[in-house]
Amino acid sequence: MYSQSITRTHRTAFVLLIDTSGSMAEDILFRGLPVSKAEAVATITNELIFELIERARRSDGVRNYYDIAILGYGGENQVRSLLGHDEPRFVAIDELAARTVEKRISTLELRLPNGSIALRDIQQPQWIKPQAMGETPMLDALRMARDLMSTWINDPANADSFPPMIFHITDGVATDAVAEDLLDVAAQIRSLRTTDGEVLLLNMHISNQHDHGMIFPTPEEGATLRGEAALLYALSSSMPAGFRPIIESHKTGERATTYRGMGFNASMAELITMLDIGSISVKTE
Repeated sequence: MYSQSITRTHRTAFVLLIDTSGSMAEDILFRGLPVSKAEAVATITNELIFELIERARRSDGVRNYYDIAILGYGGENQVRSLLGHDEPRFVAIDELAARTVEKRISTLELRLPNGSIALRDIQQPQWIKPQAMGETPMLDALRMARDLMSTWINDPANADSFPPMIFHITDGVATDAVAEDLLDVAAQIRSLRTTDGEVLLLNMHISNQHDHGMIFPTPEEGATLRGEAALLYALSSSMPAGFRPIIESHKTGERATTYRGMGFNASMAELITMLDIGSISVKTE
């Protein structure tokens, strides 16, 4: 399970589900500078798209290895595509690579084919822009992500693919649901599956308060959580065994047999770590 390589005939899919409520306008420290949470998350998301494009690039161009949907939720029951579509939908990675979008100079860490890291100043494409408005319709957003994933998995071309992933980034609490509603839709998401395994749902709570933050908690750490942290833990997937070595390279303390795909009170650096672990651990041929 969770062993299928990514090829043009066995793509995978990523949904980035981003909280764009009003609280995302608050400042957070990012690369030594105070910027809004919305701006930091948009920058990180654009960098992730760029890295996925580079991972799919071969001598014959960018291969269609990944389908990507990026949804924002904020305002009164408003879930929308952050990629400019009238309705949320998946976009093939080669289509994103071909888009003409605004660019700005950024210094990026790029992962080379041999696994090493190189720093490079590039003109960073801005596929999405920061947004922050209104309340936090998290339930509607998770339902939309569920429906997108269900449609993708039910396509016979994707039946044997590496299971798709949802990266949910938030700084707050749902304003459109109680815990039972969120637990129900998360269970529906995690029950979706290809022949290679179930959909992975990773929930990442970002904050400036990092004293009690954690990423990829063990069951023992999970048992200590209370309130919203405990809820996010319950919503999230257990990570497959193949992810354990890279997760453990970012954690201290005793090793565990399982880790949960969840972060709480995470810094921007920890958010990047979680996105990297989730996206680069999938073998691409």
